[in-house]
Amino acid sequence: MNNTDFINLTPENLANEHLCCIIRSKKPHQGVEAKRQWLADRLKEGHVFRKLDARAVVFIEYAPLDTAWVPITGDNYYYLYCLWVSGNYKGKGYGKSLMEYCLNDAKAKGKSGICMLGAKKQKAWLSDQSFAKKFGFKVVDTTDHGYELLALSFDGTMPTFAQNVKNQGIGNKELTIYYDMQCPYICQNIEMIEQYCVQNDIPVSLIQVDTLQKAKELPCVFNNWGVFYKGKFETVNLLDVSAVQRILKK
Repeated sequence: MNNTDFINLTPENLANEHLCCIIRSKKPHQGVEAKRQWLADRLKEGHVFRKLDARAVVFIEYAPLDTAWVPITGDNYYYLYCLWVSGNYKGKGYGKSLMEYCLNDAKAKGKSGICMLGAKKQKAWLSDQSFAKKFGFKVVDTTDHGYELLALSFDGTMPTFAQNVKNQGIGNKELTIYYDMQCPYICQNIEMIEQYCVQNDIPVSLIQVDTLQKAKELPCVFNNWGVFYKGKFETVNLLDVSAVQRILKK
């Protein structure tokens, strides 16, 4: 597999490249455009979005941990947001190639290691942790809710969840969702939940995380999304209507 098979997003090509997750050819998509805007600011901070040079869902996305929008602390680490290979592209070595690129990049830049969010039971919206473990990622921190911080350390140092993550409780009792614009699916998800809650007279707080500081101070684990109900943390998974109904029954 050649390096020419892949392309990294840059400020110069960002406007014209598709962003993998939601592939639209003709009309602009609200979530994709929000993500593009979010990325425009992140690329200057060393954020990397590398993808197959094809209309495919094959990409990796990672950033220096100190500028990554997650409540995780650690010196000189990369944070891996997303590694996704879907459909007919699976099983062709693309995932391995993208992960190796990230590892080599981290080593070349003198990083201490790479970390990512995982869970005791694999969650749909998190990168495949069994795949990461094949490269030497290990669980280095946990929360009471079954979420795990995985890290591959080059020098023995370890990142940790920020202290504010550990209690995973908030004062607000209504359905509360923290979100940022990092995932193209978020716009339509927020819209759907808002509509459902208005129609059914359900109080809801939708809190956009729009600065790095807000992300670092979040009261829960977070990759781009975090849900609370009755003051308790529920999930980092995006919700469909049936998932909203399940939570509200609690």
